[in-house]
Amino acid sequence: MTQNPETAPLNPAEGTDLDALDQGTYSELRTARNEARLELDGAWHQISPRYVVSQIVQNVIFLVIVAAAALVLSLVLDQQWVWIPAGVVLLITVIALIILPRQAKAIGYMLRADDIVFRKGILWQRMIAVPYGRMQLVDITQGPLDRGFGIAQLKMVTAAATTGVQIPGLTQEAAEALRDTLIHVAETRRTGL
Repeated sequence: MTQNPETAPLNPAEGTDLDALDQGTYSELRTARNEARLELDGAWHQISPRYVVSQIVQNVIFLVIVAAAALVLSLVLDQQWVWIPAGVVLLITVIALIILPRQAKAIGYMLRADDIVFRKGILWQRMIAVPYGRMQLVDITQGPLDRGFGIAQLKMVTAAATTGVQIPGLTQEAAEALRDTLIHVAETRRTGL
């Protein structure tokens, strides 16, 4: 008995290693304490802890540049007021760095039969379901530090701008396996195109 491709369970492309999605990732998705449990039919996959390290290094570089610019303006041009905006930027960046590990543990995605569900956030939660048949582009991007840490960002683009999803902090292997799987499934589930 053959199944309709619209209702068939997710079947990865030949040679796609879905086990790579969970290698080198966090072990459990972090959720808010009072979050209502949604009954979703699938398993959550998470990002790599190396994403946090990469973001910390990038933000420390930014902090050094801001502090150096403020120091130069203060000493060379005798502009003492520059410490006020520099201090605000430094404070906001340090606060962002403190909550970064919690935010990273709350990022997850789930491959379901008809769509991929992406979630992020603890205080401001966002959950997006992108139907496979509506995907127009699946792209992997890496910055120089991301390459050094072996992580990548996978971006899925649809016709609706609000449903574009970016999954940061995937291991290179997970990003490639997910991209191959999404392309294969999207080709079999094209709707309205």
